[in-house]
Amino acid sequence: MRITWWGHSTTTIEEHGTRLLTDPVLTSRIAHVRRRRGPAPTTEAGRCDAVLVSHLHADHLHLTSLPKVSPDAALVVPRGAAKLIDSHSGSHYSDRCIEVAPGNQLRIGKLDITVVTADHDGRRLPWSAHRGPALGFRVEGSSSVWFAGDTDLYDAMAAEVAPVDVALIPVGGWGPSLGPGHLDPVRAAEAVRRVGARIAIPVHFGTFWPIGCDRLRPDLFLPPGEEFKKEMAQVDPAVQVDLLTPAESTEVAGHVE
Repeated sequence: MRITWWGHSTTTIEEHGTRLLTDPVLTSRIAHVRRRRGPAPTTEAGRCDAVLVSHLHADHLHLTSLPKVSPDAALVVPRGAAKLIDSHSGSHYSDRCIEVAPGNQLRIGKLDITVVTADHDGRRLPWSAHRGPALGFRVEGSSSVWFAGDTDLYDAMAAEVAPVDVALIPVGGWGPSLGPGHLDPVRAAEAVRRVGARIAIPVHFGTFWPIGCDRLRPDLFLPPGEEFKKEMAQVDPAVQVDLLTPAESTEVAGHVE
């Protein structure tokens, strides 16, 4: 299994010719937020069999990026998202939507997907009435991967997700504050411990930053990745932390027993 981080929460999970793309943001800007590290992903990033969308926020369901995704890719989205996609992008996109909620299961190519809970606000916001559940995804192939989406710790996390080989775990944000429903490096390490992951890849940090806020809380931009790695070493030194840079990949082999 090969995992590529394109920045923020955008990753490719690939095995045996099946490619899943998570929360695709394939441009250099989201409204007032701009890409500050790494170039915009290449056309290769948009090539996939399916997109997994964790929730409706614009930095996860980024409607402007949908035209950059393979035109026949399934769009696996939270229940209620198809109407939003149809109103903005039309039926060519909404007709490809598979709406899901926690507990749902599906198979894309040779990969099995289980939808799990995320403790996060699922509303589109700020000027939209669209809403849906916030989700995570557990992907099963020769290895298992938990793409957490945006979440905080919740009581049933271990029961829903564990055991898992790889955690794609959010450790930061994109601005000068980190509101409720997010993991910081300390809580992210605890989440990895709870699900029993043997490999952790920190995401959702060090990519985007608001225009005009370059000097505002720079400690929340790049440091969360290294802080998570240090915290993980304290919580469980057996966990391998792969601290990637945008467009970098890592190979994963073998199931957890």
